[in-house]
Amino acid sequence: MSGSTTGQGTLLPGDPPGGRKAMAVWGIGVAVYFVAITYRTSLGVAGLDAAERFHINASALSTFSILQLLVYAGMQIPVGLMVDRLGTKKVLILGVVLYTVGQFGFALSQSYAMALGSRALLGCGDALTFISVLRLGARWFPARRGPLIAQIAALIGMAGNLVSTLVLARLLHTFGWTPTFVASALGGFVVLALVLAFLKDHPKGYEPAPAPATHTGGAYVRRQIADAWREPGTRLGMWVHFTTQFPAMVFLLLWGLPFLVEAQGLTRGEAGELLTLVVLSNMVVGLVYGQVIARHHNARTPLALGTVAATALLWAVTLAWPADHAPVWLLIVLCAVLGACGPASMIGFDFARPANPPERQGTASGIVNMGGFTASMTTLLAIGVLLDATGDNYRIAFVSVFVLEALGVAQILRLRGQAHRRERERLVTSRVEAVHVPA
Repeated sequence: MSGSTTGQGTLLPGDPPGGRKAMAVWGIGVAVYFVAITYRTSLGVAGLDAAERFHINASALSTFSILQLLVYAGMQIPVGLMVDRLGTKKVLILGVVLYTVGQFGFALSQSYAMALGSRALLGCGDALTFISVLRLGARWFPARRGPLIAQIAALIGMAGNLVSTLVLARLLHTFGWTPTFVASALGGFVVLALVLAFLKDHPKGYEPAPAPATHTGGAYVRRQIADAWREPGTRLGMWVHFTTQFPAMVFLLLWGLPFLVEAQGLTRGEAGELLTLVVLSNMVVGLVYGQVIARHHNARTPLALGTVAATALLWAVTLAWPADHAPVWLLIVLCAVLGACGPASMIGFDFARPANPPERQGTASGIVNMGGFTASMTTLLAIGVLLDATGDNYRIAFVSVFVLEALGVAQILRLRGQAHRRERERLVTSRVEAVHVPA
């Protein structure tokens, strides 16, 4: 196939053209992800209500978050394989059905066990969405748009977090538990109808080659995973995601509010404003990172390592502050920097994407996505254990952040040279194939 040139650059072989229809179809997939994030983070504003409704203590309450992360992380490779095998539309339909049923179940739960099961079901559905949206973007847009498209998807997902913080919290206070969660679950029906009616896996004329009959069974699954893992770009992407995502995830999901209130002496209202700042910073930085990487691909590693360094520095200054409480200005800067963690974690997918062929993109994305959620789950547990062991000493408990960051940085530095060389080889091959040679 010969390459073509547009006003915005060269299309490599097989690149879809993008355009308005691509934006519309991709927008439906992003809407599914937006609703998933709203459901995922809805417990964050209902923690006290859940503790009262189910008569549970803080440890039992934290199990909701840990279970969701456990289910989400454990599902990533299976989801990647499903996307590669079944296509985006079927996987998104299943995801919407699961997380909608889970949200309805949570709304109607009268017991802790039923609520826990509902959150696990919701986590399964949530796990099916993001990799599907990444695959949808790769099928509908040129490769050069990949970094920006992925960052915008993550940005819109974070807007779902704001809906939980600003809308669901108010509805919960006004109407109570069951009406609020039942009403939110109706959003699942809306996006399900859109997916069924309008979503397509790929543009016309860009159908992937039919999978050979050998692409089934356990041997094929093992080969897909092994081939994706063998690529240094996949492993580098996983460690980038591992190292960058978890500080903000842990802060937003569970330990941010207790740290700000109990260790830093803020009111719940002030702490909530700082958590909102993390989300807003995430959205702004995501747009900047996406534009920078789309224009300067070599900026990926410096941006990732720079974000890790800034996060570690701000945490070190905050925890080592000589007074009992860090000044408010420092906490504001800390939360603004934590907002860069989500966009930096998206860089991991930008390493895995060019390292794998289209038929293996879902599997590779699943491996990458496991990184940050595994680190988040580990840190959630480590902080809880250290808090119990030290009598709620947050300065000691948050040292676990530095341990995981050091591990991740060591792996990034080990893999980056090999991954970059391999990627340059693939790019040269693609450009040679894009040149039309007359017969």
